Amino acid sequence: MPAGSYISRIFAQSPVAGIEKHMSTAYVAASHLVPFFRAITAGDQAEVRRLFEEIDTAEREADAIKKELRLRLPKTIFMPVARADVLDLINAQDKVANRAKDIAGIMTGRRLRLPEATSAIFQDFVQRAVDASAQAEKTVGELSELFESGFRGKEVEIMEGMIEVLDEIESETDRIEIDIREKLYEIEATMPPIDAMFLYKIIDWIGELANDAQSVGHKVQLILAR
Repeated sequence: MPAGSYISRIFAQSPVAGIEKHMSTAYVAASHLVPFFRAITAGDQAEVRRLFEEIDTAEREADAIKKELRLRLPKTIFMPVARADVLDLINAQDKVANRAKDIAGIMTGRRLRLPEATSAIFQDFVQRAVDASAQAEKTVGELSELFESGFRGKEVEIMEGMIEVLDEIESETDRIEIDIREKLYEIEATMPPIDAMFLYKIIDWIGELANDAQSVGHKVQLILAR
């Protein structure tokens, strides 16, 4: 089925359904990073390449949904939500997919390996960043119920609780990032300088993936506040 027809079917249900689908697709891109880094550690280049292709496919699908959302989003939505706030949310969601592709692209293109001393903590770091993306996806998945409730009652409390959990996960990711930087600093003199430089960039981007997911939650929170 052509992508446009598929997305049109989503929109026939509700603009919110399209927003939720977009975040789910962005999360798919991020979720592949966990097995991707396992394959990096194992030195399985064929699996690394296969998973990069999966991430790339999900990112391109998210991009197509984003473009269709922007084109089809009505000037006013059936609930009192500013169109600009919804567009900001879509942009924040899109960064999750883009970041996942950037991380996988650099690792794949440069055939980077993880130093043995950092491989275990790297896996923890990636997992928590992906956990943040999962929590953001779960939060956005509640939008339909939130709209149906008229932004009142128990649904608001549920959403606020989900955002609090997302903030906690992002904070934990920050703590792991500090530890992994310290471990890499201890051994960077034994590495090719260019590889060390790119690994520091990858660490930055994995941390930013968690930040991007947190930003999704904060955009939802802004919609709640208004």
